[in-house]
Amino acid sequence: MIKAVMFDLDDTLLWDDRSINEAFEETCAAAAKKYELDPKKLEESVKKEARELYSTYETFEFTKMIGINPFEGLWGNFLDDTDDFRKLNQVVPAYRKDAWTNGLKALGIDDKELGAKLGELFPKIRRQKKYVYDETYAILDSLNDNYKLLLLTNGSPDLQNEKLRGVPELSPYFDHIIISGSFGRGKPDKGLFQHALEKLGVANNEAIMVGDKLTTDILGANQAGITSVWINRNNLTRSDDIIPDYEIQSLNEIPSIIEAVNKASKA
Repeated sequence: MIKAVMFDLDDTLLWDDRSINEAFEETCAAAAKKYELDPKKLEESVKKEARELYSTYETFEFTKMIGINPFEGLWGNFLDDTDDFRKLNQVVPAYRKDAWTNGLKALGIDDKELGAKLGELFPKIRRQKKYVYDETYAILDSLNDNYKLLLLTNGSPDLQNEKLRGVPELSPYFDHIIISGSFGRGKPDKGLFQHALEKLGVANNEAIMVGDKLTTDILGANQAGITSVWINRNNLTRSDDIIPDYEIQSLNEIPSIIEAVNKASKA
């Protein structure tokens, strides 16, 4: 019988993609006020340059392990008290400036001053963008009385907690909040999922994991023997490399999934 539900945070409960995309859109629009350029092309250029630059830093392997993506590096402060996070904190100011400067340069615009301004503008705009999916609170309300709830998110504790402070209604639903940067390894690490089960005090067949990323949420749950539920709002096509136990398009489908799991366990 299912006793606990684990949730991913970004793009499962919080609409992080929308926040990032709107921040890019507005920052690039600001650049278009100074130069005649296509904001969408600048966005694509900066994203490309950011990914490439991010991979050159000494901190790259650490950020991959913890689960901190290049676009979070464009606005996070990473004020976490470990050597790896301190290194990341020292890297990101230049990274932001250079990612935007290089993005402009790829479009034929050599303007370091504007690159630096855009690098400072993007974090300000991103911090104003706080979106929760329409069904998030309703589903948490419906589950709250009957199941233990745990939030399992990859990333920097400093940045993930900042996201949660931006939507203060969310955290109180959870019995436990686990952030990979505090644990020392990120999803899909099997040990992280086992740690979550221990926190909940349940066996792996007594929990489900709901998340949007096959390579982290679903793979990790599968490896730990936890029923995996892939929320696929964008109708993505998956390969057979990582197969979720269930696929849904809305969080509102979770109660029916729990019912199905419970029925199967009795059969």
